[in-house]
Amino acid sequence: MNWLQIGLLGMLAGVIGTGAGGLLSVLVKKPTPRFTGTIMAFAAGVMLVIIFLELIEEAIDFSGYWPAILGITLGVLVFYLLDHFLPHHHPVTPEDNIFGGYLKKGTLLALGIGLHNFPEGLAIGSGFIGSTELGTTLAILIALHNIPEGMAVAAPLQQGGYNYRKVIAITALAGVPMGIGALIGAAIGSISVYILGLSLGFAGGAMLYIVCDELIPDAYKSAGPHLSIFGIFFGTVLGILFTAWF
Repeated sequence: MNWLQIGLLGMLAGVIGTGAGGLLSVLVKKPTPRFTGTIMAFAAGVMLVIIFLELIEEAIDFSGYWPAILGITLGVLVFYLLDHFLPHHHPVTPEDNIFGGYLKKGTLLALGIGLHNFPEGLAIGSGFIGSTELGTTLAILIALHNIPEGMAVAAPLQQGGYNYRKVIAITALAGVPMGIGALIGAAIGSISVYILGLSLGFAGGAMLYIVCDELIPDAYKSAGPHLSIFGIFFGTVLGILFTAWF
């Protein structure tokens, strides 16, 4: 599989993930916090399996422990800096709409999620260089993770008066940078096995940050502890089966 194909697959994963979240938000109208929280918990369970049974294990196999650890560290730091300077998930309150805040909030969320999708694309690209199975698994899981993010973008846009076509289009476009990231990730990962191991470690660190900083805390706040635990459990079981199938 060449770099261009990997970039296109990464873009497809991003567009389908956030776009599906926009579509789901339009269809459901007002998704309940319990619903979105359960989806996030399920995605967290699946991603935890991939982080520890696929990404980190592959990184160590390719380059040894220290490059893998360096990659994990870089992945965590990059996403920490992104969250610090470009936070991308904020609650929207009715008071915001006094100043036309719904549309502004939705647009800023779309921009923030788009920027966060770039390093997620790097993870997909390096995953494909490791193996087609790993890259495919990552693309599917990150697309799943992007569904609640697409819903977060769509909700304020709907409340601000955008019709469903614009809502779905904007949420889908937020996934485009993932394709650029996947293309660059494939190019970087192709340099050497050591760089590939570092890149896979980066992907593991990035996914670990997403799970621990976003998915699990947001799931607990939205769905409560019991639904979150069951969501994580079923996601973990599916993740194990997923790795066995692929």
